[in-house]
Amino acid sequence: MPIRLGRKYAHLTHGRTCACHSPQAQQLLSRLDKGLSRRSVLKGIAASLAAPALGIVSPAFAQGSAKPLLLKNANIFDGTTGRLVEGRSVLVEGKLIKALTAPGDAVADADIIDCGGRTLMPGMIDAHWHSILAGISQMVAMTADIPYVHLVAAQEAERTVLRGFTTVRDVGGPSFALKRAIDEGRIAGPRIYPSGAMISQTSGHGDFRMRTDLPRTPQSNLNVTEEAGIAAIADGEAEVLRRVREQLMLGASQIKIMGGGGVASPYDPIDALQYTEAEMKAAVAAATDWGTYVCIHAYTPAAVQRALASGVKSIEHGQLADEETARRIADAGAWWSIQPFLADEDANTYSLPEQRAQQQTIADGTARAVELGRKHNIKMALGTDILFNPKGTATQGKQLAKFARWYENADVLRLLTSGNAELAGLSGPRNPYPGKLGHIEAGAYADILVVDGNPLEDISLIADPDRTMKLVMKDGRIHKNTLSA
Repeated sequence: MPIRLGRKYAHLTHGRTCACHSPQAQQLLSRLDKGLSRRSVLKGIAASLAAPALGIVSPAFAQGSAKPLLLKNANIFDGTTGRLVEGRSVLVEGKLIKALTAPGDAVADADIIDCGGRTLMPGMIDAHWHSILAGISQMVAMTADIPYVHLVAAQEAERTVLRGFTTVRDVGGPSFALKRAIDEGRIAGPRIYPSGAMISQTSGHGDFRMRTDLPRTPQSNLNVTEEAGIAAIADGEAEVLRRVREQLMLGASQIKIMGGGGVASPYDPIDALQYTEAEMKAAVAAATDWGTYVCIHAYTPAAVQRALASGVKSIEHGQLADEETARRIADAGAWWSIQPFLADEDANTYSLPEQRAQQQTIADGTARAVELGRKHNIKMALGTDILFNPKGTATQGKQLAKFARWYENADVLRLLTSGNAELAGLSGPRNPYPGKLGHIEAGAYADILVVDGNPLEDISLIADPDRTMKLVMKDGRIHKNTLSA
């Protein structure tokens, strides 16, 4: 027998006037349904199928070496000193360098590779890389199926390590699944220090929504870049805390926030200040609670100074900084992660005239920024920030070699190895690779390049890896070896 409620409780009955039939509730239900049927499924496919579908792992890489390996007859750049060490060999055991041996030292039961008098050096590190976004166009990033984007990224990861970059600091994009597949030895690629989604305010540098997506309400669907994990829109301290903690939960080694305008995004001029000091401090507090740090996209003096006042530890870009700003970076003991933005033939390409104008403004400031960094003895890191530029990824080494305009060749190589490794280690207990990177010494990770020639004399050798890099090793595994042949 049905239960009938009196008039007093009529508002509790389920009918067309019930709250669950309201437009807001229906929109929320639709969003949940869409999320279950699309977002979670596609992300799962991307994470689980990317590696075996490629078939790019060579038998030598997959098997590794069960015996110790001796790299002999090499001139060694150890990652720190400005000269080559002669007459030593490098003994590799497992994932680590076991020892640097002299010619008379006894080495039992080891495979031997003769380097033929070439230069042996640490694998290089790109301090500002986008593993998921470098090898695709912006249109593909916005429109392609998510599994396709991850498959292309896996292919590009192998190319990255073959260019001699055995580690990258990923400062924006959903690289967690790619990192896991590489770490498990399923595919070839560099070590990845992931930031996860770039955290941006509404209309900020990480806001890639269309004008038709506004206004946003609590029931609004996430846009495609948020669903994919490329960016996370957060306004106010509470939302910033939530988004930072989400990336930490996913495995971020450091956090990336957007503190000013940029070139690639459509709504924010370079001079725009983004995030209040209170919002920045919320991000820094959440990261600090986990023992790690925040890096920030910022170009202008105002954006950089606000970030420093909030406790941000790494300035990404900063090409428009002035003398006072550089002095404050030095006083704060912060890092300056800079890129060779020169608006030349190797630069990221942009179609809109206003974007090209902004790009030129930043290029004009690059030389001045490097000089300020040197003048004030700031801790500098070098990266490329190749973004939405499939053809540009092959120029990774070429672009970083351009820093020889301002540094000695040995200093460029030091910054690309032990220097960038120091910045990566700033993630403290969140460091996914706590061993020593960027050095050729006992106990360091066996990330090793053998270069045909002397890059301390000719830095352009790192710009042509197909020709000059005769051996590429990461984690004690050989990814490329043309010496034996």
